[in-house]
Amino acid sequence: MNSTILIGGSRLDIVVEKGQLDVNKDGLLDWVRSAAESVAGYYGHFPLPHALIRITPGQGKGVGHGMTFGESGGLVTIQVGAETARAGFSSDWMLTHEMLHLAFPSVRRDHHWIEEGITTYVEPIARVRAKQLDVSQMWYELVRDLPQGLPAAGDKGLDHTHTWGRTYWGGALFCLLADVEIHRQTGNKRGLEDALRGILEAGGNITQDWPLEKALSTGDRATGTQVLTTLYDKMKAQPFNVDLDALWKELGVERDGNGVRFIDSAPLAATRKAITYGQLQAPTKSTAAFDSTAVFAGRRMQQGKAE
Repeated sequence: MNSTILIGGSRLDIVVEKGQLDVNKDGLLDWVRSAAESVAGYYGHFPLPHALIRITPGQGKGVGHGMTFGESGGLVTIQVGAETARAGFSSDWMLTHEMLHLAFPSVRRDHHWIEEGITTYVEPIARVRAKQLDVSQMWYELVRDLPQGLPAAGDKGLDHTHTWGRTYWGGALFCLLADVEIHRQTGNKRGLEDALRGILEAGGNITQDWPLEKALSTGDRATGTQVLTTLYDKMKAQPFNVDLDALWKELGVERDGNGVRFIDSAPLAATRKAITYGQLQAPTKSTAAFDSTAVFAGRRMQQGKAE
């Protein structure tokens, strides 16, 4: 199957390789469109004028391994189980994760943590803003999973510790800390998204090879701060311990079993909302029950499931 969809001014060509799939063409296209719209919503537009989405049928159910490349102007490959029904795509996060890779330049191998950290951190935020994920589930999963990114014994910093946890969740931890600090320094007028948009607008997408220092300084100029370069200096070559429990308390995110409770009286509650919804979108009544408790099983990124 070969199809094309338009997301704003961008063209996405979708190619489905030979194989059996239970889901029909419309179901596949809706899935691709939803992921692309969540990415475009976060960045203000889709990252590239053209991208190729190559879908390979596999065995079983669900969305499987995905990878993203700079070739062909932007290429995403992803597997879909043959027995996946249309409803099985509604909770998928992998395609959004892979598409987000298109929006950041390729960096050296020892900086792989920033590429994976951005996509791990931004993916649920982008899906919340696109109304594809509940805000309570997003924060619950951050509280549950970010400890995997903390330095362990023998850690030598993000550039020199290439474990799975430090690559994905250590990178995501860098992004959260940067997001909070940019909001703090700008009175919640700017956030990490402004830095990432600035990098993209300067030509920093996956088709380009950039030094990490160039990307970070470009992002800092977009926010009028030096948050990214300063934080990188602290985390690149030595363990940087973070008191996550204290940070959640400041943000007003309180874990309650398999859910979270939001506390609007917390010192950084406004920052939490700005991180979640951005500067242009306010939470609706249906998603703003910040004093109620929501319980979710959630999803957990497993080693080897995303690139």
